[in-house]
Amino acid sequence: MLRNSRGFTLIELLIVVVIIGILAAIAIPKFANTKEKAYVSAMKSDLRNLAAAEEAYFADFLQYTTSVVAVDVNTSQSVTLSIPVGTAQGWRATASHTGTIMNCELYYGTVSGESTANQEGVVQCA
Repeated sequence: MLRNSRGFTLIELLIVVVIIGILAAIAIPKFANTKEKAYVSAMKSDLRNLAAAEEAYFADFLQYTTSVVAVDVNTSQSVTLSIPVGTAQGWRATASHTGTIMNCELYYGTVSGESTANQEGVVQCA
């Protein structure tokens, strides 16, 4: 007499667990890379917003500022902006995010000091 067996064998269950493990091993690093790209995009966006705010400040005061508060720019969550150089000739700003070790930089005009950005008006991240 044969019984109708219902359910899965141990081998079938182990194969399913292995397949899920392989898929997870592929998906998790890709997800981490996607988060990194999102953080860099947020920093780039904030620097572009800062550029517009710096130009508005220049139109009012005929010089650029080193104060993020003075230009009243809103930043994305966990992004920190700093403006180490701000003169009548130009400005340079950097952005950092707590979720990544990368930093982004943007400058306009003539600025002094070390700069990772190699082209005026283009956000560079490293």
